[in-house]
Amino acid sequence: MAERSKNVFVLGPDDRNLALLRELEQRSPYRFHPLLDKGDLMFREVTPADHIEAAQRLLDSFDGSVDAIIGYWDFPVSSLVPILCTRNGLPGPSLESVVTCEHKYWSRLEQRKVTDAHPGFGLVDLDDPRPPPGLSFPMWLKPVKSYSSDLAFEVTDESGLADAAAEIRQGIGHVGEAFDFLLSMLELPPEIAEAGGQACLAEEEVSGVQLTVEGYCHGGETHVYGVIDSVCYPDTSSFLRYQYPSALPEQVQDRVASTAVAVMQQIGLDDSMFNIEFFWNEEQDALYVLEINPRLSQSHAPLFKHVDGASNLECMVQLALGETPEMPHRQGEHAVAAKWYRRAFRDAFVRATPSAEHVAQLQEEMPDAIIDIVAEEGHRLSELPTQDSYSYELFAAYLGAQDAEDLTAKYEKCVSALPFTLT
Repeated sequence: MAERSKNVFVLGPDDRNLALLRELEQRSPYRFHPLLDKGDLMFREVTPADHIEAAQRLLDSFDGSVDAIIGYWDFPVSSLVPILCTRNGLPGPSLESVVTCEHKYWSRLEQRKVTDAHPGFGLVDLDDPRPPPGLSFPMWLKPVKSYSSDLAFEVTDESGLADAAAEIRQGIGHVGEAFDFLLSMLELPPEIAEAGGQACLAEEEVSGVQLTVEGYCHGGETHVYGVIDSVCYPDTSSFLRYQYPSALPEQVQDRVASTAVAVMQQIGLDDSMFNIEFFWNEEQDALYVLEINPRLSQSHAPLFKHVDGASNLECMVQLALGETPEMPHRQGEHAVAAKWYRRAFRDAFVRATPSAEHVAQLQEEMPDAIIDIVAEEGHRLSELPTQDSYSYELFAAYLGAQDAEDLTAKYEKCVSALPFTLT
């Protein structure tokens, strides 16, 4: 007797990741169904309550079983997953553990209980901005919750602090009001209840090599399955590429993995993917947790497929169905893979972007390359959503290769083959 298909609902799917999931349908009894539109979820002024009710109506109207609900985007998708899973009696993390990861101040308080591998931090009053006790310039100023690196500012003096605080104060409500709604659903520790979802955090400026740990929590245990290097453009905080596997010493990778396990056990995340961003300062041999995300990084999915033979999206699906994840290791077609970012560092009007023919010709030469054109013809770069505060993404290229030299050569071919006209 054939195994019954399992219906998996995907919050805000995009074409690239849905294509990877569709590949999984070919060899597993999974059927993937879009649940709400990515644009509506990520970029429209709609409250989480509206998202929850809209999603639940679609689930209730489905003529079949609802077996799992997944999502791989940042807030609000990351927070909708536990709410909808709980409502529908499905495996998933608790809302409290997810919000603990996403609230930068709450997350730091929990990290501090189990490790010293974090920068100094403290809250800043946006109406009377001053460095928190024990912190000095330079430092980073950021909301306790935002998209990507939006509204994150490096400040070097009192004047810069005041300017950054003014800009954050003006924009913090865009995400903060919705985040406050989620906080209202929880019993909060006193310090988090007092801070709320529209507070501002200052953090000690730390530096070093940036890397990310990918893992999952299941059955009360935390597992790490990959370490990825995050390489920035020279003298900037904007990413040039994510590269897997990490080229850092094994002992460093072991330390970040053990730190990740300790932190996630403290937070209590379960039945969930996670990724944790770190700095490793080689000169001081010091580790710093930068940020915890209670979800996988969808940017890394093609990299795991290139190198290990399966994307981490498969691990996410297995978890959501209550299954024990099984990730292959080094069974892919390539020894190394990267997601490359082509960026502009000044705002501009986009006169022209690469055509479909440009992309098709490039993929004919490199069949397993994935190209995402991000800049939009007829728009300013500053109109792009979810960009960092210092640069603008033109395109992203997911590439696999046999070594680092070949990987760089493939990216340079992409740059020359994908023309943009900016004024």
